[in-house]
Amino acid sequence: MQAQLQHYLDKLAYEIDSSDLHAALTANERIVVIDARTPEAYAREHIPGAVNVPHRTMDAERTAGIDRAAALVVTYCDGIGCNASTKGALNMTKLGFQVKELMGGLDWWKRDGYPTAGEAGSQGNSEILCGC
Repeated sequence: MQAQLQHYLDKLAYEIDSSDLHAALTANERIVVIDARTPEAYAREHIPGAVNVPHRTMDAERTAGIDRAAALVVTYCDGIGCNASTKGALNMTKLGFQVKELMGGLDWWKRDGYPTAGEAGSQGNSEILCGC
């Protein structure tokens, strides 16, 4: 029972869903959302306010402007068929950041009805679909 309890506590400590991320951003919590995909994918469509730091380029110099102590970093990528968010979360953790990975990435963000920015950006659904 203790191992199972720890498993669920760990999931909540290291992952965030789109509903909780949207609520935190709306409440102006100290969060830096990082799109860990390529610059081309980011330009096409991304979460509003996200910064593009491709996981392959994450290093101390590239992330120097991000507050290690106070800000929560949330990494994301396309979704469940992509692991750039996991690689980004790993890299950012190694660099000393407090990190969570967005479950389902950009795909679930859009499925839950939230807006996107970029060349293919959308206003999202008028009704948020997440049933959390």
